[in-house]
Amino acid sequence: MKSKISFKKILIHIFLILGACIMILPFVWMLLTSFKSVTESTSMNPFVIFPSKWRVENFLEVIKQNNFGILYFNTFAMVILRVLCAVIFSAMAAYAFARLKFPGRNFLFGLVLFQMMVPTQIFIIPQYLMVDKLGMRNTIFALVFPGLVSAFGTFLLRQFFMGLPKELEEAALLDGCNIGQTFVKVMLPLVKSGLVALGIFTALFSFKDLMWPLIVNSDSNAAVLSSSLAKIQSAYSINYPELMAAAVLAIWPMLLIYIIFQRQFVEGIATSGGKL
Repeated sequence: MKSKISFKKILIHIFLILGACIMILPFVWMLLTSFKSVTESTSMNPFVIFPSKWRVENFLEVIKQNNFGILYFNTFAMVILRVLCAVIFSAMAAYAFARLKFPGRNFLFGLVLFQMMVPTQIFIIPQYLMVDKLGMRNTIFALVFPGLVSAFGTFLLRQFFMGLPKELEEAALLDGCNIGQTFVKVMLPLVKSGLVALGIFTALFSFKDLMWPLIVNSDSNAAVLSSSLAKIQSAYSINYPELMAAAVLAIWPMLLIYIIFQRQFVEGIATSGGKL
């Protein structure tokens, strides 16, 4: 019996290791390509895996052409502000939809669900016009504007609030708490895992957002990493080693953040029941 169990565990670990290798293969290929020459990167020879000479010139050229200090600042400013806005405003809206009774609650929540059902590209033109009328193009505010309110975050946190017992609010009311105090001091700490999950999803979605930053911020001093990577590609030819070098420089901060907060990432996603 024990031998069967151990054999089953061995098979499971083998499949998991193979899956991990398949997942990490594109990143290894990207790293190797960043040190190759253009000829080696476009070679049809399947055995050209490692570069004949490790060229750091690709990284130096990319750094010379792009101000990564500004790109890092703009990207992380956008991600942090979007996470803060999504967590704060979505938590307040979710609590209202889950625990408070007011006229039109179901209709308004239906509008929130409707926003999740339609493609986000539909909102680009009206959002762009609003930012342009405010005179805020090529600013950090323009990058954060679409993430001020999160329909997904409202829906996600509403499910967490609905799972809390009603007796908590009744006890808070007997202790003299108003709605705001009950929300901040009693209910909000109990949905910490939901807030973490929302922060993770928002950070990932913001970091890889391409279309909106590419449209609203045309100035290179207001660009982010994703839009800068898109501009590196030429219309007629692509320098793959330089492109991969830029990609390596772009993803290492997010990899470092994941390594540091790996436990919180796993707990938040597992608790929410969501997938990346």
